[in-house]
Amino acid sequence: MKHRKISRRHAVAAPLAVAAASALALGVAAAAPSTAATPTASTNNTVTTAATAATALPTVDMARVLAAAQVEPRCGQRSGLSDNTSTIRVQSALKAKGIATTADGWYGNGTTSSYTTWQRKLGYSGIDANGLPGPTSLTKLGANRFTVAHKVTAGSTTDSYGGKRVNTRTKNMLQAADNLLPRWNFSLVQGSYNPGGVGASAGTHDGGGVVDISVAGLSETQRWQQVKALRTVGFAAWLRTPAQGFSYHIHAVAIADPDIWQKDGGHVARDQVCDYYIGKNGLASHSADNTPTSYRMPFTWWERYKGL
Repeated sequence: MKHRKISRRHAVAAPLAVAAASALALGVAAAAPSTAATPTASTNNTVTTAATAATALPTVDMARVLAAAQVEPRCGQRSGLSDNTSTIRVQSALKAKGIATTADGWYGNGTTSSYTTWQRKLGYSGIDANGLPGPTSLTKLGANRFTVAHKVTAGSTTDSYGGKRVNTRTKNMLQAADNLLPRWNFSLVQGSYNPGGVGASAGTHDGGGVVDISVAGLSETQRWQQVKALRTVGFAAWLRTPAQGFSYHIHAVAIADPDIWQKDGGHVARDQVCDYYIGKNGLASHSADNTPTSYRMPFTWWERYKGL
């Protein structure tokens, strides 16, 4: 908190000689003028700024921590993905809460488990105790230790796009990708928050941030354009094909979505983000991404795309 100081000015009502003479006439010794320096505005500002700097808390970049939390458990620590300092601050805060973890900047399986413990201490369970920082749990963890920057929120979990259930963040991402291709509209065949839905999905749609999109009636070029548009706004997206054992459709995972979760405790959807990051197909084979080079995009997420 800034403390405002008001400088006090001393006005001299009459020349010093007159004041001294008057004082002698009254039998009172004249007081010597004070030589103490009066605080200036610049001095006050310097003191205030220094006090503010001393009490300012460091920040944690939530979006980067989430991206690391979805890539690093399977892919290992990746310099440049997170700023690492943010991850260390999260890990150190967990340790301060008495939760065992290593403050090394690597958001691996150990940190995922430790963060799950923190979420459960807060009374969360199921999808809300998935080991991925949410805005509320991260803010509470950082109380008096750090502030949270670049917050990521799923929004409503009962929103929809094309009649399929998604969260608000995913809806906004789909709309942005859809807008990049104005000649046709995206049509979802499976949304999110659908535990036990399609068996072939291996639990990836149990939580938030994951959708399947129809490519029926689209040319091969249009299918790849759709993949590119999804990747542009922050999805890990692939065209699934009969050669892979699927009917043609696009599978997309919203990178850094805090609601990615699997009912059986697995991490298939989360680990698909890792596969995407290293140029793999997001399937059990972990084969090379089949996307033509001209339709690939740099790894990003929604908040970075939007400049948030």
